[in-house]
Amino acid sequence: MAQGGEVLDHAGPAPSGGPGAVQRLTPGQKAAVIVRLLLSEDVPLALDRLTPVQQERLARYMATLSHVNRATLAGVVQEFTTALDNLALIFPEGLPDALTLLEPHLSAPAREGLLAETQAQTPADPWARLAELEDEDLVALITSESAEVCAILLSKLSVARAAEILAMLPEDRAELVAHAVSLTSTVSPDMVDRIGMTLTGQLGNKPKIAFNTSAVDRVGAILNAASGSIRDAILDGLDKRNAEFAEQVRRAIFTFEHIPKRLKPTDVPKVMRLVDPGKAIIACASGLAEYPIAVEFLLENMSKRMAEQLREDAETLGTPRLNEGEAAMAEIITAIRDLVESNEIMLIPQEEDEI
Repeated sequence: MAQGGEVLDHAGPAPSGGPGAVQRLTPGQKAAVIVRLLLSEDVPLALDRLTPVQQERLARYMATLSHVNRATLAGVVQEFTTALDNLALIFPEGLPDALTLLEPHLSAPAREGLLAETQAQTPADPWARLAELEDEDLVALITSESAEVCAILLSKLSVARAAEILAMLPEDRAELVAHAVSLTSTVSPDMVDRIGMTLTGQLGNKPKIAFNTSAVDRVGAILNAASGSIRDAILDGLDKRNAEFAEQVRRAIFTFEHIPKRLKPTDVPKVMRLVDPGKAIIACASGLAEYPIAVEFLLENMSKRMAEQLREDAETLGTPRLNEGEAAMAEIITAIRDLVESNEIMLIPQEEDEI
Protein backbone atom coordinates (compact mmCIF):
# COMPACT_ATOMS: atom_id res chain seq x y z
CA MET A 1 0.00 0.00 0.00
CA ALA A 2 1.46 3.38 -0.99
CA GLN A 3 2.23 5.99 1.67
CA GLY A 4 1.57 9.73 1.93
CA GLY A 5 -0.08 11.70 -0.85
CA GLU A 6 0.74 9.07 -3.47
CA VAL A 7 -2.00 6.84 -2.07
CA LEU A 8 -4.47 9.09 -3.87
CA ASP A 9 -2.61 9.36 -7.14
CA HIS A 10 -3.75 6.15 -8.88
CA ALA A 11 -7.15 5.50 -10.38
CA GLY A 12 -8.46 1.97 -10.75
CA PRO A 13 -11.49 -0.32 -11.06
CA ALA A 14 -14.39 -0.34 -8.66
CA PRO A 15 -14.67 -3.18 -6.09
CA SER A 16 -15.69 -6.56 -7.49
CA GLY A 17 -16.17 -10.17 -6.39
CA GLY A 18 -18.71 -12.25 -4.47
CA PRO A 19 -20.09 -11.54 -0.98
CA GLY A 20 -17.24 -13.34 0.81
CA ALA A 21 -14.43 -12.73 -1.65
CA VAL A 22 -11.68 -10.19 -1.10
CA GLN A 23 -12.44 -7.31 -3.40
CA ARG A 24 -9.74 -5.86 -5.63
CA LEU A 25 -9.07 -2.26 -4.63
CA THR A 26 -6.71 0.34 -6.00
CA PRO A 27 -4.28 2.14 -3.64
CA GLY A 28 -6.56 5.16 -3.69
CA GLN A 29 -9.60 3.10 -2.75
CA LYS A 30 -7.67 1.42 0.07
CA ALA A 31 -6.81 4.86 1.44
CA ALA A 32 -10.50 5.77 1.26
CA VAL A 33 -11.39 2.62 3.20
CA ILE A 34 -8.96 3.50 6.02
CA VAL A 35 -10.25 7.08 6.15
CA ARG A 36 -13.85 5.86 6.28
CA LEU A 37 -13.01 3.41 9.07
CA LEU A 38 -11.27 6.04 11.17
CA LEU A 39 -14.14 8.51 10.67
CA SER A 40 -16.64 5.86 11.81
CA GLU A 41 -14.63 5.58 15.04
CA ASP A 42 -14.65 9.40 15.47
CA VAL A 43 -10.87 9.59 15.07
CA PRO A 44 -9.89 13.22 14.26
CA LEU A 45 -8.15 13.44 10.88
CA ALA A 46 -6.18 16.42 9.56
CA LEU A 47 -7.40 15.98 5.99
CA ASP A 48 -7.01 19.71 5.40
CA ARG A 49 -3.24 19.14 5.35
CA LEU A 50 -3.63 17.32 2.06
CA THR A 51 -3.43 19.39 -1.09
CA PRO A 52 -6.77 20.44 -2.63
CA VAL A 53 -6.17 17.96 -5.46
CA GLN A 54 -5.55 15.10 -3.01
CA GLN A 55 -8.66 15.98 -1.03
CA GLU A 56 -10.72 15.97 -4.21
CA ARG A 57 -9.32 12.58 -5.25
CA LEU A 58 -10.05 11.12 -1.83
CA ALA A 59 -13.69 12.19 -2.11
CA ARG A 60 -13.95 10.69 -5.59
CA TYR A 61 -12.42 7.38 -4.46
CA MET A 62 -14.89 7.18 -1.58
CA ALA A 63 -17.70 7.76 -4.06
CA THR A 64 -16.66 4.58 -5.95
CA LEU A 65 -17.04 2.36 -2.87
CA SER A 66 -20.69 1.50 -2.45
CA HIS A 67 -19.85 -1.27 0.08
CA VAL A 68 -16.81 -3.20 1.29
CA ASN A 69 -17.18 -6.70 2.80
CA ARG A 70 -15.51 -7.92 5.99
CA ALA A 71 -12.78 -9.92 4.24
CA THR A 72 -11.73 -6.93 2.17
CA LEU A 73 -11.80 -4.57 5.17
CA ALA A 74 -9.66 -7.00 7.17
CA GLY A 75 -7.15 -7.27 4.34
CA VAL A 76 -6.89 -3.52 3.93
CA VAL A 77 -6.46 -2.96 7.67
CA GLN A 78 -3.80 -5.69 7.91
CA GLU A 79 -1.90 -4.16 4.97
CA PHE A 80 -2.15 -0.73 6.55
CA THR A 81 -0.99 -1.86 10.03
CA THR A 82 1.87 -3.86 8.51
CA ALA A 83 3.01 -0.76 6.67
CA LEU A 84 2.87 1.19 9.94
CA ASP A 85 4.82 -1.50 11.80
CA ASN A 86 7.57 -1.37 9.20
CA LEU A 87 7.68 2.43 9.31
CA ALA A 88 10.49 3.63 11.59
CA LEU A 89 10.59 7.37 10.94
CA ILE A 90 8.69 9.91 8.85
CA PHE A 91 10.74 12.79 7.56
CA PRO A 92 9.39 16.17 6.41
CA GLU A 93 8.44 16.45 2.77
CA GLY A 94 10.47 19.27 1.27
CA LEU A 95 12.47 22.15 2.70
CA PRO A 96 9.49 24.16 4.08
CA ASP A 97 8.35 21.28 6.33
CA ALA A 98 11.94 20.54 7.38
CA LEU A 99 12.42 24.18 8.34
CA THR A 100 9.23 24.11 10.43
CA LEU A 101 10.54 21.09 12.34
CA LEU A 102 14.08 22.43 12.88
CA GLU A 103 13.39 26.15 13.26
CA PRO A 104 13.49 26.25 17.10
CA HIS A 105 16.92 24.59 17.03
CA LEU A 106 18.61 26.62 14.27
CA SER A 107 20.84 29.67 14.60
CA ALA A 108 19.45 32.95 13.33
CA PRO A 109 21.74 33.16 10.22
CA ALA A 110 20.94 29.57 9.21
CA ARG A 111 17.23 30.06 9.82
CA GLU A 112 17.08 33.29 7.79
CA GLY A 113 19.05 31.74 4.92
CA LEU A 114 16.81 28.67 4.75
CA LEU A 115 13.68 30.82 5.04
CA ALA A 116 14.79 32.98 2.10
CA GLU A 117 15.47 29.84 0.05
CA THR A 118 12.07 28.42 0.99
CA GLN A 119 10.27 31.58 -0.04
CA ALA A 120 12.11 31.57 -3.36
CA GLN A 121 11.07 27.97 -4.01
CA THR A 122 7.45 28.40 -2.95
CA PRO A 123 5.32 29.78 -5.81
CA ALA A 124 3.33 32.83 -4.74
CA ASP A 125 -0.45 32.71 -4.81
CA PRO A 126 -1.32 34.27 -8.19
CA TRP A 127 -4.66 35.56 -6.92
CA ALA A 128 -3.01 37.36 -4.01
CA ARG A 129 -0.70 39.11 -6.46
CA LEU A 130 -3.60 40.05 -8.73
CA ALA A 131 -5.54 41.43 -5.77
CA GLU A 132 -2.63 43.80 -5.03
CA LEU A 133 -2.92 45.49 -8.45
CA GLU A 134 -4.17 49.06 -8.69
CA ASP A 135 -7.80 49.51 -9.74
CA GLU A 136 -6.77 50.89 -13.13
CA ASP A 137 -4.58 47.85 -13.85
CA LEU A 138 -7.36 45.44 -12.89
CA VAL A 139 -9.84 47.29 -15.08
CA ALA A 140 -7.39 47.12 -18.01
CA LEU A 141 -6.94 43.40 -17.42
CA ILE A 142 -10.68 42.78 -17.28
CA THR A 143 -11.23 44.82 -20.41
CA SER A 144 -8.74 42.73 -22.40
CA GLU A 145 -9.76 39.23 -21.23
CA SER A 146 -12.80 37.10 -22.01
CA ALA A 147 -15.89 37.58 -19.86
CA GLU A 148 -15.51 34.07 -18.37
CA VAL A 149 -11.93 34.72 -17.24
CA CYS A 150 -12.94 38.12 -15.85
CA ALA A 151 -15.80 36.48 -13.93
CA ILE A 152 -13.32 34.16 -12.20
CA LEU A 153 -11.02 37.09 -11.44
CA LEU A 154 -13.87 39.04 -9.84
CA SER A 155 -14.93 35.97 -7.86
CA LYS A 156 -11.43 35.69 -6.35
CA LEU A 157 -11.49 39.31 -5.12
CA SER A 158 -13.20 40.48 -1.96
CA VAL A 159 -16.84 41.40 -2.46
CA ALA A 160 -16.18 45.10 -1.82
CA ARG A 161 -13.21 45.23 -4.21
CA ALA A 162 -15.11 43.33 -6.91
CA ALA A 163 -17.98 45.80 -6.63
CA GLU A 164 -15.59 48.74 -7.04
CA ILE A 165 -13.98 47.21 -10.13
CA LEU A 166 -17.35 46.33 -11.64
CA ALA A 167 -18.52 49.92 -11.17
CA MET A 168 -15.50 51.19 -13.12
CA LEU A 169 -16.33 49.12 -16.22
CA PRO A 170 -18.50 50.32 -19.09
CA GLU A 171 -22.11 49.34 -18.46
CA ASP A 172 -22.34 46.76 -21.24
CA ARG A 173 -19.04 45.14 -20.20
CA ALA A 174 -20.08 45.06 -16.54
CA GLU A 175 -23.35 43.31 -17.43
CA LEU A 176 -21.51 40.73 -19.55
CA VAL A 177 -18.99 39.94 -16.80
CA ALA A 178 -21.68 39.81 -14.11
CA HIS A 179 -23.64 37.29 -16.17
CA ALA A 180 -20.50 35.22 -16.72
CA VAL A 181 -20.15 34.84 -12.94
CA SER A 182 -23.27 32.65 -13.04
CA LEU A 183 -21.42 30.24 -15.33
CA THR A 184 -18.44 29.64 -13.00
CA SER A 185 -20.04 27.09 -10.65
CA THR A 186 -18.67 24.13 -12.63
CA VAL A 187 -15.11 25.45 -13.00
CA SER A 188 -12.60 23.07 -11.37
CA PRO A 189 -9.99 24.23 -8.83
CA ASP A 190 -7.22 23.20 -11.23
CA MET A 191 -8.69 25.44 -13.93
CA VAL A 192 -8.92 28.38 -11.51
CA ASP A 193 -5.25 27.88 -10.57
CA ARG A 194 -4.20 27.74 -14.22
CA ILE A 195 -6.11 30.92 -15.02
CA GLY A 196 -4.47 32.69 -12.08
CA MET A 197 -1.00 31.63 -13.22
CA THR A 198 -1.75 32.70 -16.80
CA LEU A 199 -2.92 36.14 -15.72
CA THR A 200 0.10 36.73 -13.49
CA GLY A 201 2.32 35.50 -16.31
CA GLN A 202 0.90 38.24 -18.49
CA LEU A 203 1.83 40.78 -15.82
CA GLY A 204 5.42 39.54 -15.93
CA ASN A 205 5.47 39.97 -19.70
CA LYS A 206 4.57 43.65 -19.53
CA PRO A 207 7.34 45.80 -21.02
CA LYS A 208 9.51 47.67 -18.55
CA ILE A 209 8.79 51.39 -18.31
CA ALA A 210 11.76 53.68 -18.69
CA PHE A 211 10.14 56.72 -17.02
CA ASN A 212 8.17 56.90 -13.79
CA THR A 213 6.16 59.93 -14.90
CA SER A 214 3.93 60.47 -17.92
CA ALA A 215 5.02 62.30 -21.05
CA VAL A 216 2.64 65.14 -20.14
CA ASP A 217 4.25 65.60 -16.71
CA ARG A 218 7.77 65.44 -18.17
CA VAL A 219 7.07 68.07 -20.83
CA GLY A 220 5.22 70.20 -18.28
CA ALA A 221 8.18 70.08 -15.88
CA ILE A 222 10.59 71.05 -18.68
CA LEU A 223 8.43 73.99 -19.74
CA ASN A 224 8.08 75.11 -16.12
CA ALA A 225 11.82 75.72 -16.10
CA ALA A 226 11.87 77.36 -19.53
CA SER A 227 11.51 81.08 -20.15
CA GLY A 228 8.07 82.43 -20.95
CA SER A 229 8.85 83.13 -24.61
CA ILE A 230 10.27 79.64 -25.22
CA ARG A 231 7.35 78.05 -23.34
CA ASP A 232 4.78 79.90 -25.43
CA ALA A 233 6.56 79.04 -28.69
CA ILE A 234 6.72 75.33 -27.83
CA LEU A 235 3.06 75.23 -26.79
CA ASP A 236 2.06 76.90 -30.05
CA GLY A 237 4.00 74.24 -31.93
CA LEU A 238 2.38 71.46 -29.89
CA ASP A 239 -1.04 72.89 -30.70
CA LYS A 240 -0.37 72.36 -34.40
CA ARG A 241 1.00 68.83 -33.96
CA ASN A 242 -1.31 67.47 -31.26
CA ALA A 243 -3.86 69.84 -29.78
CA GLU A 244 -5.05 67.32 -27.16
CA PHE A 245 -1.52 66.69 -25.90
CA ALA A 246 -0.84 70.44 -25.83
CA GLU A 247 -3.94 71.00 -23.69
CA GLN A 248 -2.82 68.31 -21.22
CA VAL A 249 0.63 69.88 -21.02
CA ARG A 250 -0.89 73.28 -20.27
CA ARG A 251 -2.75 71.69 -17.35
CA ALA A 252 0.54 70.25 -16.07
CA ILE A 253 2.39 73.57 -16.29
CA PHE A 254 2.65 75.62 -13.10
CA THR A 255 4.22 79.07 -13.45
CA PHE A 256 4.49 82.21 -11.34
CA GLU A 257 1.26 83.46 -12.91
CA HIS A 258 -0.66 80.46 -11.54
CA ILE A 259 0.29 81.02 -7.90
CA PRO A 260 -2.86 82.91 -6.78
CA LYS A 261 -5.22 80.26 -8.20
CA ARG A 262 -3.25 77.14 -7.32
CA LEU A 263 -1.44 77.86 -4.04
CA LYS A 264 -3.35 77.93 -0.76
CA PRO A 265 -2.84 81.18 1.19
CA THR A 266 -1.81 79.27 4.32
CA ASP A 267 1.05 77.62 2.40
CA VAL A 268 2.75 80.87 1.37
CA PRO A 269 4.97 81.11 4.50
CA LYS A 270 6.21 77.52 3.99
CA VAL A 271 7.19 78.35 0.42
CA MET A 272 8.94 81.64 1.16
CA ARG A 273 11.02 80.06 3.93
CA LEU A 274 12.66 77.88 1.26
CA VAL A 275 13.52 80.79 -1.05
CA ASP A 276 16.78 82.72 -0.77
CA PRO A 277 15.89 86.28 0.42
CA GLY A 278 17.89 87.88 -2.39
CA LYS A 279 16.08 85.73 -5.00
CA ALA A 280 12.73 86.58 -3.40
CA ILE A 281 13.43 90.31 -3.83
CA ILE A 282 14.36 89.88 -7.50
CA ALA A 283 11.29 87.64 -8.11
CA CYS A 284 8.94 90.20 -6.56
CA ALA A 285 10.60 93.07 -8.44
CA SER A 286 10.16 91.24 -11.74
CA GLY A 287 6.69 90.02 -10.82
CA LEU A 288 5.41 93.51 -9.97
CA ALA A 289 5.89 94.36 -13.65
CA GLU A 290 4.72 91.05 -15.20
CA TYR A 291 2.46 89.35 -12.66
CA PRO A 292 1.42 91.92 -10.04
CA ILE A 293 -1.56 89.81 -8.88
CA ALA A 294 0.76 86.92 -8.01
CA VAL A 295 3.15 89.19 -6.10
CA GLU A 296 0.29 90.80 -4.14
CA PHE A 297 -1.02 87.33 -3.28
CA LEU A 298 2.35 86.36 -1.80
CA LEU A 299 2.76 89.62 0.11
CA GLU A 300 -0.76 89.47 1.56
CA ASN A 301 -0.23 85.98 2.97
CA MET A 302 3.09 86.44 4.79
CA SER A 303 3.82 88.37 7.96
CA LYS A 304 3.14 92.10 7.70
CA ARG A 305 6.69 93.07 8.63
CA MET A 306 8.25 90.71 6.08
CA ALA A 307 5.81 91.79 3.37
CA GLU A 308 6.56 95.47 3.92
CA GLN A 309 10.30 94.88 3.85
CA LEU A 310 10.09 92.70 0.71
CA ARG A 311 7.93 95.23 -1.10
CA GLU A 312 10.26 98.11 -0.19
CA ASP A 313 13.35 96.17 -1.35
CA ALA A 314 11.65 95.13 -4.62
CA GLU A 315 10.54 98.68 -5.43
CA THR A 316 14.01 100.01 -4.61
CA LEU A 317 15.61 97.41 -6.90
CA GLY A 318 13.44 98.29 -9.86
CA THR A 319 12.72 95.93 -12.76
CA PRO A 320 15.56 93.40 -13.17
CA ARG A 321 16.78 91.97 -16.46
CA LEU A 322 14.33 89.50 -18.05
CA ASN A 323 16.52 86.40 -17.62
CA GLU A 324 17.42 87.30 -14.06
CA GLY A 325 13.77 87.91 -13.12
CA GLU A 326 12.56 84.67 -14.69
CA ALA A 327 15.28 82.70 -12.89
CA ALA A 328 14.27 84.21 -9.54
CA MET A 329 10.58 83.50 -10.12
CA ALA A 330 11.55 79.93 -11.06
CA GLU A 331 13.17 79.61 -7.61
CA ILE A 332 9.77 80.19 -5.99
CA ILE A 333 8.10 77.72 -8.37
CA THR A 334 10.79 75.13 -7.53
CA ALA A 335 10.15 75.62 -3.81
CA ILE A 336 6.44 75.02 -4.38
CA ARG A 337 7.12 71.91 -6.46
CA ASP A 338 9.46 70.52 -3.78
CA LEU A 339 6.81 70.94 -1.09
CA VAL A 340 4.19 69.27 -3.31
CA GLU A 341 6.45 66.31 -4.07
CA SER A 342 7.22 65.83 -0.36
CA ASN A 343 3.46 65.92 0.36
CA GLU A 344 3.84 68.91 2.67
CA ILE A 345 1.37 70.98 0.63
CA MET A 346 -1.24 70.30 -2.07
CA LEU A 347 -2.02 72.54 -5.01
CA ILE A 348 -5.59 73.57 -5.71
CA PRO A 349 -6.85 71.61 -8.76
CA GLN A 350 -6.98 73.61 -11.97
CA GLU A 351 -10.44 74.12 -13.45
CA GLU A 352 -11.22 73.46 -17.10
CA ASP A 353 -11.95 77.12 -17.83
CA GLU A 354 -8.57 78.16 -16.41
CA ILE A 355 -6.51 76.33 -19.06
